[in-house]
Amino acid sequence: MRPGRRRLRLVLGILGAVLVGVLLWEGYKALGPADGVELLGARVLPRTDDAAMPHVGTILARFGDPELAGGDPIWLVVLRACLVTLRSVAVGFVAGGVVGLLLAVLMQRLRIVERGLLPYVILSQTVPLIALAPVIAGWGGALSIGSYPWQPWMSVSVIAAYLAFFPVAVGMLRGLQSPAPIAEELMRSYAAGWWQTLVKLRLPASTPYLFPALRLAGAAAVVGAVVGEISTGTRGGVGRLVIEYSREATTDPAKVYTAMIGAAALGLAVAAVVGLSEFLVRRRRADA
Repeated sequence: MRPGRRRLRLVLGILGAVLVGVLLWEGYKALGPADGVELLGARVLPRTDDAAMPHVGTILARFGDPELAGGDPIWLVVLRACLVTLRSVAVGFVAGGVVGLLLAVLMQRLRIVERGLLPYVILSQTVPLIALAPVIAGWGGALSIGSYPWQPWMSVSVIAAYLAFFPVAVGMLRGLQSPAPIAEELMRSYAAGWWQTLVKLRLPASTPYLFPALRLAGAAAVVGAVVGEISTGTRGGVGRLVIEYSREATTDPAKVYTAMIGAAALGLAVAAVVGLSEFLVRRRRADA
């Protein structure tokens, strides 16, 4: 398939997914019960009144309205908040990716480390993030980098890295272990050491596993940053914006969804950057 046609199909697929989401939203709002759907006393589907589910057009129109009387439009406020959160996401994503990569290499190199460390790597993701975030923020308040005091956004980056390292560690470990035994035997017949085998065989073989792991890590970093901003009270980011707008949910429900859409768009932007990196790497390897 030609690259131009492949890109066209990708764009049409994205637009189609957005259209399906809009149709499902408006369809449920038109046909669903006003009080939502309850199961065993718990509401499993939301109410369909305008206070709970504004029309998609109302939400989109709210982006163009000022946040406050005479203030900046909502889209500009949300964009600024996303850029603030993006800093924490980028730092956390890079830090988590590096830690995950190093752990994967270490576990692949030493089987005893894999057996002893991998269960704890998996167990680390079961800790409730909303309980962990204040602890990290409290520790960060007592730290400093030389003469530079610890900043609140650094705690948010640590939380993002905490979620981002796991998919990279697990995915890269699977990728580093993916070469066939005959390929490993061939490297040994060339008298290649562990480092040469890692660089020439294992790392190239791990790329099909690395980039899906990085996409998951990017999404996890965005979730960690947003939850971290909410839990630690860090101002300026889109997570804090969600909390501030939620206070106006009864009088201005569409305003809450603008911040949520901004957070979702941030996650899509991170995934797009990873996808672009994957495309460039594959194109370079194909040219080589």
